[in-house]
Amino acid sequence: MVRILGIESSCDETAAAVVDDGYRVLGQRVASQVDLHARFGGVIPEVASRSHLEAIFPVIDDALAEAGCTLADIDAIAVTTTPGLVGCLLVGLSAAKGLSLATGLPIVSVNHVHAHIYGGIMPSMMGADGERVDPTWPLASLVVSGGHSSLYESRGPSEHRLLGRTIDDAVGEAYDKVSAILGLGYPGGPVIDRLAQTGNPKAYRFKRTNIDGFDFSFSGLKTAVRYAARGPNARRGAPLLDDIVPADLAASFQAAAVDILAAKLVPCAESIGARGLVVCGGVAANSALRTRCQAEADTLGIPLFLPPMALATDNAVMIAGLGAEHAFAERWAGLEVDAAPRAD
Repeated sequence: MVRILGIESSCDETAAAVVDDGYRVLGQRVASQVDLHARFGGVIPEVASRSHLEAIFPVIDDALAEAGCTLADIDAIAVTTTPGLVGCLLVGLSAAKGLSLATGLPIVSVNHVHAHIYGGIMPSMMGADGERVDPTWPLASLVVSGGHSSLYESRGPSEHRLLGRTIDDAVGEAYDKVSAILGLGYPGGPVIDRLAQTGNPKAYRFKRTNIDGFDFSFSGLKTAVRYAARGPNARRGAPLLDDIVPADLAASFQAAAVDILAAKLVPCAESIGARGLVVCGGVAANSALRTRCQAEADTLGIPLFLPPMALATDNAVMIAGLGAEHAFAERWAGLEVDAAPRAD
């Protein structure tokens, strides 16, 4: 058995978790900063870093307490080192290094995006008898969040080949910007999703941007929403047009965003002979995307792997889970390991 303490601080969630063998969750804690950043309409890196400093060790203590163990019961520490906001990453990494120096526990370095993919398949790994069950590879993995819109060929728990990514805005970023255009606040994903359920998705015919290969683009869609909401020549901060129905605009935007994602995911899966689809990251909590991807998986005759709603956003369960895979392979990181804000 390998018991991992996972630490996550790549953006605005301070999280820790204890996981056995990559799939049995013993304890977890997340300290969210959503309310802290809401008044700014987005994450302020310096504010996020200071908040991580305050929360990191209480969160670790709480996760260990929930798991009913101490650091003496831990086999290794997994920590997010890439990608993310560098100041935020350094808080979690510094905590991991300090604990490693104090206890002698080895460190494993975890890619946050790859961990989201692992978090998507993790709930299905618990077999009926409690033993581990792995999916049949390869999988077509779609990672969608405020910072990422990427497609991968996943050939193993820690083996992922990047096939496509956004060339401009990530889809979650587009949700936040559309929410700001409509004056709905931050974060935009949940509020747009709720509002869209009361609107007409065919009220506005937004163009589905389709660029070559498996890359995405959402900047044009975001701009089209701004023009529809405020007029093509409106200055920044101009009011909404008088005849705008926000629910219709939200529904039409969401329908276009989901279409763009599905239009890449399905041919990607077919091109690699995928035996399953993974949809993960914060936007994987979106109801329309979950419904659409389930329908596409059913048509393809392959399973869909989705994280539970509580684990769609940033968390340390996925960090500890993927960390166990690195520990199994003895891919240890020395104390010289550094944070890298950008990575595939």
